[in-house]
Amino acid sequence: MKKFIFFIPITCFILFASCKSTYLSSSWREPNKQVTISKLNKVLVVAWFKNETSRRKAEDKMAAYLKGKGVVSYNYLDATFNKQSENAMREKIKADGFDGAVTMRLLDVAKDQYYVPGTNAYPQYYRSFSGYYYRNWTYNSTPGHYSTTKTYTVETNIYSIKEDRIIWSGLTKTIDPDGVDKMTTEIADVVYKKMIKEGFVNK
Repeated sequence: MKKFIFFIPITCFILFASCKSTYLSSSWREPNKQVTISKLNKVLVVAWFKNETSRRKAEDKMAAYLKGKGVVSYNYLDATFNKQSENAMREKIKADGFDGAVTMRLLDVAKDQYYVPGTNAYPQYYRSFSGYYYRNWTYNSTPGHYSTTKTYTVETNIYSIKEDRIIWSGLTKTIDPDGVDKMTTEIADVVYKKMIKEGFVNK
């Protein structure tokens, strides 16, 4: 059994561009691997976002799901650590008592443009000429417009430090998130529910 976990869906994915949602597009787990939360010691939490504030917010959100077991990278890693060799980094993390690590990385931001027709507040059916005429006049006289949605693809990985290998990986997509806080929270919910469902996490 591996001593390590991160609770990171599905908030419902609605196919309207104006809706904001996160869904799991793919995932992988090491077969027969199970994590027992109560046996965790320390888990290193690392987020890769170009903006420093976004990175810290994401790590704080992920660490919060670890019930005191998460250690954010901005409080642990420093310039000296990053200059060490891969082997030296590996040995230091093990020596410092980490069971595992959780990483979150923004892979891609895709933009999609779609057409929004003019406003029409009237029902499709009608019973009189005046109703029919007025409804269609309103529809035809209200111009449509183009709008753009952004889809954020984020990769979340879980590593066993003791075994030095990846044990879970997933890709999530978030449509027009309301900031890093909300997106990270949704990703955490989506991934955690998936882990519970597949038996990767044992409460």
